[in-house]
Amino acid sequence: MNGLRALQRAPTPERPGPGRMPGALLRALEVSIARRMEGLLAGDYRSTLLGDGTELAQVRPYVPGDDVRRIDWNVTARTREPHVRVQLAERVLVTWLVLDASASMQFGTAERRKADVAEGVALAIGHVATRRGNRFGLVAFGDDPLQVVRPRQGRVGLVGLLTALHRADEGSGVATSLAEALAHAGAAARQRSIVFVVSDFRGPRDWRRPLLELAARHEVIAVEVRDPREESLPNAGTLWLVDPETGRQLRVDTRSKRLRERFASAAGAERREVARLLTSVGVRHVVLSTSGDWLRSFAVFLRQRRR
Repeated sequence: MNGLRALQRAPTPERPGPGRMPGALLRALEVSIARRMEGLLAGDYRSTLLGDGTELAQVRPYVPGDDVRRIDWNVTARTREPHVRVQLAERVLVTWLVLDASASMQFGTAERRKADVAEGVALAIGHVATRRGNRFGLVAFGDDPLQVVRPRQGRVGLVGLLTALHRADEGSGVATSLAEALAHAGAAARQRSIVFVVSDFRGPRDWRRPLLELAARHEVIAVEVRDPREESLPNAGTLWLVDPETGRQLRVDTRSKRLRERFASAAGAERREVARLLTSVGVRHVVLSTSGDWLRSFAVFLRQRRR
């Protein structure tokens, strides 16, 4: 846990960061993700290779050159002929993160920005997914060309993640989309994996088809990050609203109750449509807020079994 804290950047007023990440919640997260990873080895996804592992494939007669430590003494005693146990080789499990680093993720009016919550989710997943020899890869998109970190193990994988997060936070003005990132992740992830998509899911809805194709081959979990002010306007007089993705500005008088109600209704309809699209492609979906304990909400969600 100390290593994970060391990877976090020092908070500033402009970048408050994801906040405290208690060890108990990280351990709960680890158990939940580990169970999902183990599930990927079930059924058709078990390795067909023989070698070091924990699952018995067969017991066969001993031949010269076999490791004597693998002799099955019970079968040997029954048959009066030496037999050895042969296990299925364990496969390295791979987790991918598709991370939104677009301009809209810089928004935040509560305890932190949406980008800070996304960074915390990335670090928590990376911390869990690189343990026990498993590998972690990243595709980041936004105001920058696609950034891809190939799957790596251990601390090397976490350092690669952190470097990509720092670059994504700077941006270069070359926009890339969620649809592009999903398509790239689908092409790069050759073996069955867990794919976390962390985004506010704002902008064009051209991501449904690549998400559908990705979900057909992998377990995909959508993590939507929201800010309370995206769902309701305060009664604060005249305000200028700015779309961070396009730069478009709109002057509004928030003293109007009718305007506030229309805004809340439109925002709710938009979020319900996003939820409907995610459900239609078979993707599990959790909403995390810039207000409150996002890590606890995330851990609780992952503990829930798919119905």
